[in-house]
Amino acid sequence: MANGTVKGGMIQKAQAGKVATANGGASSIKQLVMQMKPQIEKALPSVLTGERFSRMVLTAMSTNPQLAECSPNSFLGAMMQAAQLGVEPNTPLGQAYLIPYRNHGQLECQFQLGYKGLIDLAYRSGEITSISAHEVCENDDFEYELGLEEKLKHKPALKDRGAVILYYAVFRTKAGGSGFAVMSVEDIKNHSKKYSKAAGSSYSPWSTNFDAMAKKTVIKQALKYAPIKTEFVRAVASDETIKTNISESMTDEPDETVITVDAEEVPADVPPANVDPETGEIKEQGTDGQTSLM
Repeated sequence: MANGTVKGGMIQKAQAGKVATANGGASSIKQLVMQMKPQIEKALPSVLTGERFSRMVLTAMSTNPQLAECSPNSFLGAMMQAAQLGVEPNTPLGQAYLIPYRNHGQLECQFQLGYKGLIDLAYRSGEITSISAHEVCENDDFEYELGLEEKLKHKPALKDRGAVILYYAVFRTKAGGSGFAVMSVEDIKNHSKKYSKAAGSSYSPWSTNFDAMAKKTVIKQALKYAPIKTEFVRAVASDETIKTNISESMTDEPDETVITVDAEEVPADVPPANVDPETGEIKEQGTDGQTSLM
């Protein structure tokens, strides 16, 4: 076992930092991941094994070497958030991502939900029977109305749909209720500038994968009106956070993100180039990771 210790489900932060200094970032983080397999096993849902999850994490490090340069505690914090929420990090499924970010002067690992992970968590809450997000193009037949008798109608044009002008999300609950949210592209861009500290960076997912980020945003807006349990709300609050204190309830740990946008930031919340961000389908041979939704 490496120099880091595990006590009561928590790695001591000071010792984890010493391992990285003594042995080198990549090897020490890999050692800590392997040490934490028992904690990972306890956190995961039955459909995911600790062995498979650990392999996903190590594959993410191999695919993006800058993850190995992140502080060990932030990397483990992001990893454990994914494990406790039962979402796969950095796979073609698009449920969640471990992202290197420059945070108050050093490279740290940020946990981000993908919009498919957000949908999966909504289903697992037990209150949602259907949920989806769509783009509306300028030549589509689209109308919606708010008030006491809300209405939403969308008929996509069969060809020549034109540019995307709106996004919307709809949901239905097991009690028979429903709801939706509609946001213009301008609304979503304004939202990103207000709530994402790194939105202006050319490396931000708002630049590299706007469609997926837009759908995640409008789903969040729609679910504000859904009767969903507190556990789901707390899970969503973990999105785009950096946490270095490792505990048995990562959703209770405070966010430590203070992002400074600079040239050293790296791409975030975007699958590899050979993966379709909408379907999760692999366009070329050589990538594994397809699994069923929980």
